Amino acid sequence: MVLLHVLFEHAAGYALFAVKEVEEIGMLLPQVEENVLNIGKFNSMVSLAAFFPFKSAQAALENINAVSEGVVHADLKLFLETNLPHGGKKKVALGVADAKIGAALQEELTCSIQTGGVVAEILRGVRLHFHSLVKGLTGQAASKAQLGLGHSYSRAKVKFNVNRADNMIIQSIALLDQLDKDINTFSMRVREWYGYHFPELIKIVPDNSMYCRLAQLIGNRKELSEESLESLEEVVMDSAKAQAILEASRSSMGMDISPIDLINIERFSNRVVSLASYRLELQEYLRSKMNQVAPNLAALIGEVVGARLISHAGSLTNLAKYPASTVQILGAEKALFRALKTRGNTPKYGLIFHSTFIGRAAAKNKGRISRYLANKCTIASRIDCFSEVPTSVFGDKLRDQVEERLSFYETGEVPRKNVDVMKEAVKEVSLTFELLRLQINIEAPGFKSLPASISQFDLTTVSKFHSAVRCIIELTTKL
Repeated sequence: MVLLHVLFEHAAGYALFAVKEVEEIGMLLPQVEENVLNIGKFNSMVSLAAFFPFKSAQAALENINAVSEGVVHADLKLFLETNLPHGGKKKVALGVADAKIGAALQEELTCSIQTGGVVAEILRGVRLHFHSLVKGLTGQAASKAQLGLGHSYSRAKVKFNVNRADNMIIQSIALLDQLDKDINTFSMRVREWYGYHFPELIKIVPDNSMYCRLAQLIGNRKELSEESLESLEEVVMDSAKAQAILEASRSSMGMDISPIDLINIERFSNRVVSLASYRLELQEYLRSKMNQVAPNLAALIGEVVGARLISHAGSLTNLAKYPASTVQILGAEKALFRALKTRGNTPKYGLIFHSTFIGRAAAKNKGRISRYLANKCTIASRIDCFSEVPTSVFGDKLRDQVEERLSFYETGEVPRKNVDVMKEAVKEVSLTFELLRLQINIEAPGFKSLPASISQFDLTTVSKFHSAVRCIIELTTKL
């Protein structure tokens, strides 16, 4: 015989329910699903064994954060140790909703853990009738507790490290891709529209952005004269090309166009030019944001490709959790599943194909360099994700390693080992901090409690010391 208890985590507190006649319930699962909706029948199946209310909203938030991360909080451990039956002939089993917290409880407690099946159906009934099963708790109070805790939990998740929010990178790269498509479409529309009046300009000026600026500047081609050469040279940055535009306007085969049509073309060209200029500003914003959030990944593979990897993974944390084999084919999922379905060759690279390294490698080495590059991208993303202060030193060293690997494939020159390169990076970072320390001691002699020398650094020590240095710099500037 098994004594089954079910743990239910609510915004108001932890509740432990004893399940009656476990073996009979297990055999009659369809009937359990039907009886869940009826409070009278459900009361005959379960009974409240213990309830632990949270003392405050802060305590509720701490406990729910621990549960969501699969960690056993001290309150939960004490509650279960106090109220779960111990000893006796009957075995004790604890049912939980999440397998992650179940695995953590298995390590903390001696009883067996159950998830899914009958436990899931019983928890569904407990969730539905919770305010009726706990004395003194009304449905309105339970709803308010859930709403308040939900807001606090969401607010804490949103405010998690605002300065390093990678969701801004995800939105920026998505907008950048959309702007590229829109600018290309609109530029083709300007070419087709203005080409009726000045068709020769398309062959002289192939660049879309420059063409729109010229369409905005020229207007009616018949009004072009020698006086317009200077303004044309400012746009095309080439005197020969400006002279060619002037000569083509005099012998153009294009149709005449009315002033109202020219006004509309100029206004539309102005919109396209403004979109192109905004795209440059957005790219600069993305570059600065990547240098704040993921400087090593940006230094290794570039800001745009690094942002695409973060966007495709969903966040920098998700990207850091991926193995190198996943990063290598990230963005080529369709090709991968098609290859698995047809038993063909799997793709060698995904989004990292847009980096310069794979394009420079020989055809026979593209797969090898993509695997090596994915490995370094994984290292860079993990350093960026888990270090406290951003620095691009490690990204630069990793980039040098990829360059050496490319040279090894071409010339056979043996590259340096990863351990040696990382030691050099740590020494360089520590030297930077040493210079900062000397600068602080010179500018603020009162701060002499910093270490005189720095040695044997690991990543955590470097990050913490860098954070401390930045705090001291802020204090000295305020003083």
